[in-house]
Amino acid sequence: MSRTGRRAGLFCLALILVLLANATRLQVFQAKSLDDNTANQRAVIARYDQPRGDILVAGKAVTGSRRTGGTLAYQRTYTDGALYAPVTGFSSQTYGNTLIEGVEDKILAGQDSRLSTNAVWDEISRARVPGGNVLTTINPKAQRAAFQGLGGKRGAVAAIEPATGRILALASTPSYDPNGITGTGQAAVSDWTRLNADTTQPMLNRALRQTYPPGSTFKVVTLAAALQYGLYSGIDVPTNSPDPYTPKDTDHALTNESASDACTNATLDYALQVSCNTVFGKAGVDVGAANMVKMAEAFGFNQSGQTIPVGVAKSNFDTGLTSQAFLALSSIGQYDTAATPLEMAEVAAAVANDGTLMEPRLVDKVTRSDGTTVQSFGNATFGRPVSGAVAAQIQQAMVNVVGSGTGTNAQIPGAVVGGKTGTAQNGVGNSGTPYAWFISYAKPSASAVAPVAVAVVIEDSNANRADISGGGLAAPIAKAVMQAVLSG
Repeated sequence: MSRTGRRAGLFCLALILVLLANATRLQVFQAKSLDDNTANQRAVIARYDQPRGDILVAGKAVTGSRRTGGTLAYQRTYTDGALYAPVTGFSSQTYGNTLIEGVEDKILAGQDSRLSTNAVWDEISRARVPGGNVLTTINPKAQRAAFQGLGGKRGAVAAIEPATGRILALASTPSYDPNGITGTGQAAVSDWTRLNADTTQPMLNRALRQTYPPGSTFKVVTLAAALQYGLYSGIDVPTNSPDPYTPKDTDHALTNESASDACTNATLDYALQVSCNTVFGKAGVDVGAANMVKMAEAFGFNQSGQTIPVGVAKSNFDTGLTSQAFLALSSIGQYDTAATPLEMAEVAAAVANDGTLMEPRLVDKVTRSDGTTVQSFGNATFGRPVSGAVAAQIQQAMVNVVGSGTGTNAQIPGAVVGGKTGTAQNGVGNSGTPYAWFISYAKPSASAVAPVAVAVVIEDSNANRADISGGGLAAPIAKAVMQAVLSG
């Protein structure tokens, strides 16, 4: 071979080696950065080249997918979008995913390795695995009753099955229709802009992500502490409670809504029926800050990172209280005490479940597209805030609230209903419209297991101040939700 030929051969070999080195650099060392590059649309196009799996309520899909005719072949759709938005969240080609659409995205998009029934062949063939499905715990009748009950008001409802922790309803109003933001283009951008500019915050999930002062509904927790820690031996024992009550470190007296002296030394039972601030404020002080914190946390307050599997905002009971005045206010659901509607539903559920609090959950199982199970989610116990004996006394007190106290609007003929009203002050100097609360549980008979516990909060700034009360605004909504569950 001539010298020229050898040189040409060596030059070609060098070019081949350079090409191999460059291919190795691209495919091995830079693969991830290239995949993550925003200019690389291959992954996005592949993501939307097949229908997304569905979210199911009582076995029926409340989501779907439609052909777009564009580069991104399939776009998410929603049935009764506004009704189920606080459960499903949204899946948008422009704005990403939230709530169940977010936490279960890999299942729904067909990207979870557990969906494959032949992983080796799928890897070799590069075949796309169909999206899986997510089966929720939601009761459609309860969800619709909650949504319709809230109507045009700003507020939220959370309902739980006490014995299992399964979430039966999550409603937040005003709501929004996710269909308007699932695609791309100016229409989606305009709808997104409109929703974010709306001062009523329709995309805020008030049931899970908003905390409110729980007001007098928190007195159930204080009642639990007074009984569990032996401050009083029962709900029918007269308390040592003056009216008004002035804690030692303040000259500001705690008073009651009623002008009468009926709350003076009232029993815990009567104090819960008419919602005596003085009795429960003093009880919280007498129980002590450490025990009040312990009881609140046993009911689920101060949890960081709670998931159902969707993330839930932390409900707060102050752990640094040194002032009797602030402890008294905290013990009646004011000062820094704040709770999500889900948390207050947990309080009612623990009482209804004879003192055992189950971890709330929103998903029963996830499946492949053919319905075979990928993962099931069982019941889990969070804790036991109170004994069965104490729970029975709290149940009786809550039943009396509905039978002859402030919660009569929640009565259901033929059923046993326990509840607690609340009207929480808010704003600087309590200048804002109060929040109306109601927490409750219901069962078909005295000996039956309670199938539902509910929390309702109304924050409607358009309501007349004089008309706002947990019993007047929130209790009828809770009643409708409980009736929906009881009716089967």
